[in-house]
Amino acid sequence: MRRMQSDPDSTAIASAERLASAVRVRTVSKRPALAASRWALTPVVAASGFAGLGYEIVWTRQLSLALGTEMMAVLGVIAGFFGGLALGAFTFDELIRRARSPWRVYAILEAVIAVWALINVWLLPAAGSALPPLLGTEPSPVLLWAGSLALPTLVLLPATMAMGGTLAALERMTREARREARVTAGVYGANTAGALAGALASTFLLIPLLGFSGTLVCLAGVNAFCAVSALALGSARDNARPDADVAPPQPVRELRLTITLFATGLLGIAFEVLVVRLAAQAMQDTVYTFAGLLAAYLLGTAAGGLLWQRAGRDAQDAGLRCLLAGTAFACLITASLAPYVSRLIEATSAAGASGELAVAIALFLAPATAMGALFGLLAQRVRDQRGSVGWAVGVNSLGASIAPLIAAQLLIPTLGLWQALLAVAAAYLLLLPSGRTALMWAAAPATFALVLWVNPAPSLMKVPPGGALLAVREGPMATASVVDDASGTRYLEVNGHFRMGGTSSARSDYRQAILPLLLHQAPRQAVFLGIGTGATVVGGAQMPGVSVLGVELSREVVELLPWFVNTAAAPALRVTVADARRYVAADTKQYDVVVADLFHPALDGSGALYTVEHFQAVKRRLAPRGVFCQWLPLYQLDLPSLRAIMRSFLDVYPDGSAWLNHYSIRTPMLALIGAKDGGYLDPDALAARLRDPSIGHVVRPLGFEAPIDLLGQYLGGPRALTAFAGQGPRNTDDYPFVTFDARRNVGALTAAPWSLLLAITRNMQPDPAELLAGAQRDAWSSRLSAYWRARNRFLEAGASLPGDPRGTALIEAASPGLIEALRSSAEFDPAYGPLMGMARSLISSDRAAAVRLLQQIEAAAPSRGEARELLAREFGVQKD
Repeated sequence: MRRMQSDPDSTAIASAERLASAVRVRTVSKRPALAASRWALTPVVAASGFAGLGYEIVWTRQLSLALGTEMMAVLGVIAGFFGGLALGAFTFDELIRRARSPWRVYAILEAVIAVWALINVWLLPAAGSALPPLLGTEPSPVLLWAGSLALPTLVLLPATMAMGGTLAALERMTREARREARVTAGVYGANTAGALAGALASTFLLIPLLGFSGTLVCLAGVNAFCAVSALALGSARDNARPDADVAPPQPVRELRLTITLFATGLLGIAFEVLVVRLAAQAMQDTVYTFAGLLAAYLLGTAAGGLLWQRAGRDAQDAGLRCLLAGTAFACLITASLAPYVSRLIEATSAAGASGELAVAIALFLAPATAMGALFGLLAQRVRDQRGSVGWAVGVNSLGASIAPLIAAQLLIPTLGLWQALLAVAAAYLLLLPSGRTALMWAAAPATFALVLWVNPAPSLMKVPPGGALLAVREGPMATASVVDDASGTRYLEVNGHFRMGGTSSARSDYRQAILPLLLHQAPRQAVFLGIGTGATVVGGAQMPGVSVLGVELSREVVELLPWFVNTAAAPALRVTVADARRYVAADTKQYDVVVADLFHPALDGSGALYTVEHFQAVKRRLAPRGVFCQWLPLYQLDLPSLRAIMRSFLDVYPDGSAWLNHYSIRTPMLALIGAKDGGYLDPDALAARLRDPSIGHVVRPLGFEAPIDLLGQYLGGPRALTAFAGQGPRNTDDYPFVTFDARRNVGALTAAPWSLLLAITRNMQPDPAELLAGAQRDAWSSRLSAYWRARNRFLEAGASLPGDPRGTALIEAASPGLIEALRSSAEFDPAYGPLMGMARSLISSDRAAAVRLLQQIEAAAPSRGEARELLAREFGVQKD
């Protein structure tokens, strides 16, 4: 009995011991999971930022293909993206704060982003192609901005809203995993560090390898990783008590806090826009230049968030004053450095892309670090009051959404670029809490700003020794200037270092218009995409019966046209300011001739004008028997980009051909000619047009006197082009090979300007059978083959000249090659004319040398009498 009476006690004790043991076992087994989730969450936070920034880069570039690169279109895209983030942050703030499991909410948000990204592989290009016709060719700025805002807002809204909620979810997840109350700055810093990696990986690796669609699929995989990881890490915390049960939501008590969040979002993005715009006047302005600037900005922002998390997260008003004043001071330091960016670039030029990145870090690191810490402080204050950071993200994103509009349409036109940067920097001081302490913090940066304001920085425009800066137009997208050098040559520059032509190239510019107009049998309507100094469009307007439209992206360039051409003298000319690609997509008219200018392939945005899709859009604008001419600057291209462009062109114009503009080896230009209906050239009809006095008056001063002068420019037809282009990628909207080949195209600028030209003439064999038909081919075949051989020998001779010889040294170096070219074809005037000029110049200085040279000319081209006549008249030498 006694034993039986003791059993209940012992059973209870044993049960208690087993229960305690089970609790201990569960606690021990749970702690590793919690510890693991504490640190395992960091890659998820970074990966979320990685995907978000990658999407922003891809979507922004895809949208620019449809909307154009006009400033109002760019502003609309940015506003739509940030607006979606703000809406998502506000919408999901309460849900995330009250959710029993923020891990599940976060996983759902990431899944939505992934699914919508995959949908946008199809949806975004389809929506983008539908919008330009709705906007029209020349929409008002308000309509263009509204359309550019509506497209990204509607098409991207599910994804951008979900993105807007992820930071708040990640902050709560991290807070629970770490069991710390204040983690906002650290989460923001880690997320931005991931964004930094996403910007670099997307630009330098993913898009060049996979194209836009492949990159979107890859980024969707990153979202899937984040969602699955969150579910796995959150499974151990399913029974955690939600914050909503502990602390009910509170409104943000300080109106100043909301204003500061909004204003810092506006000022931070406005500062980024202005610095990028300034840097474009010295840097290469490629897709990699922008990526480097963005990476430097993100690097500083991430560092600021992480440093504030570690060192200053508990600071209150003193910390806010310190960060506001520090941000203003750091921005002013960048403003003081900005005018000297050109010198910094020159000092790091040997380092290439890494040198540009170093300059970008010098401009952005200090101010962006201060901005990152400042947002970390402000967002933590909101979190302390509301229990979530969603409100902070939303208010800050709203400010960011209107920042580019304020910077581009208000600050730059009103103050100028550099003064606008000073104003943005000083505006941070207006956010300081009022009081004597605020005045103390503001004293140093305010004094610095005043000193910079009253001592204007030197101009970024480079003026050659002995030259002059004649005019400057500073706009939201570019700074255009007219420069006169010491020799009296006037030229147009964009952003201080991209020369867009000038008075010395006027003859070449005119030929760019005349060649395609002569290749059409009877042109009436012509459109020129890109106008530069205006010489090309004015030259086209000189052709009898031809009405010309010029489409130019930069209003600043159009305003400077009177410095180079008299547009009033060309009544058949009209110029409009628009993005050429969007204009062509929106237009409904048809043209006999479309001429596309020399778009520098390395410049960010120019590669989109060499894609299959753009060439197709141009073909739809061609009237029956219409001609499209795409000029290519061989001195700014590398071989892979040239071949990719040729493959893309032949994909749309299978009967395409290649032509030269002139025989200059310093600035060689190649024309890709595509006819809508194919066909052969008729030399007899061309000869009749050249004999027309009204046409001859325009074209003879340019060297087009006889059909051979035009036919001699021919480099090859479709078979020759196909063989030269070979196998490889095309340049498409989805796989923008040329845009991301920018580093090699920049490198091509340091190569001999004739290297690519000689590669073409040595490897491309023109065939008269692809140019002429029937009896005309038989009659012209031998003459053309001889002329083309002479042309190629002439180019080889020019490229082989040592240094820059002058006078008799030039004659001695150049004449053998010219004589050899003349032996191939006596009709080759580009060799005969210079040789006769050399002989005449020698008569007064070295008559014996003049005789020898004239005899060589006569022997090489006996069918021409000029050399024989000069020998007889000046020296009494008669032919045996």
